Amino acid sequence: MKHLILVAIATLSLTIVSCGNNNATDETTAHNTPDNGVEVLYFHGKQRCAGCMAIEQETKNLIDSVYATEVQNGTLLFNIVDIGENEALADEYQVTWSSLIVVEREAGEKKEVIDLTDFAFETARSNPDEFKEGLANEINQRLNN
Repeated sequence: MKHLILVAIATLSLTIVSCGNNNATDETTAHNTPDNGVEVLYFHGKQRCAGCMAIEQETKNLIDSVYATEVQNGTLLFNIVDIGENEALADEYQVTWSSLIVVEREAGEKKEVIDLTDFAFETARSNPDEFKEGLANEINQRLNN
């Protein structure tokens, strides 16, 4: 039993550390918010693991391919946020490492905040179709309110 607990702790530690051991180049967008609509926030650190990069890429693929009209008319925004460059926003959402957050806004105010981080890490890399379907469902529910 002790061995099993140690293995679990070691695995968790390696997962967390690996999110900081892969140098990745990316573009960090300025943080914008819609007055009415949905904001998708992908938070990351300077260095990211393959799972972290898959979350960003699959989210971008979905939004670019399915929601071009909503992005163009401003009812859907996708913001990529480097935690180190925007600590205030990370603090606002209580984010300390790579995270995927969907925010429904009404009259410029947060109406609902959905943390999809666990779902994203479970599916973005291993089952991107399931990931995109789940994310699309969350976005669609909030766009259609």
